Amino acid sequence: QSEVASNTIVSNAAISACEKCGEWEKALQLLSEMTQKTMESDTITFNAAISACEKGGEWQPALKLFSAMVGGNMKLDVISVNAAISACEKGGKWEKALRLLQFMVQNTVQLDTISVSAATSACKSAGEWENAMQLFSVMHGNKLELDIIIFNAAISACEQGGQ
Repeated sequence: QSEVASNTIVSNAAISACEKCGEWEKALQLLSEMTQKTMESDTITFNAAISACEKGGEWQPALKLFSAMVGGNMKLDVISVNAAISACEKGGKWEKALRLLQFMVQNTVQLDTISVSAATSACKSAGEWENAMQLFSVMHGNKLELDIIIFNAAISACEQGGQ
């Protein structure tokens, strides 16, 4: 039991290191090796792998990992969803980012500033100013901290939409 836990911890650290170095493919390879060796993977494992994909601008593998978490009844947390939303933002997939926000609400995962800011930035990049402004209202209504990032995203979205 203790050896399994320490192997998972070491693997999680390795995947996190891959994330920080921008080595998303290596992170996925390590996760695959864990599965092949029937090592336990956990929320931390998947969060690190999703974040590695997000940092590498790879939204498709990030969403595939997120779906595997959902399908495998793994415990999701705000980090899981935020990493997936950020991957969608970087991939220009604003609709998927909004669906992930909706998923958070439906599954009682607590929204935070990062969640809504990333989705707002995704809308901004696509010129979806109306959706960006709705998200701005969501932040205000949920008493989330309004920071410079969200203000800039909302203003830029309106500018791109000619508003």
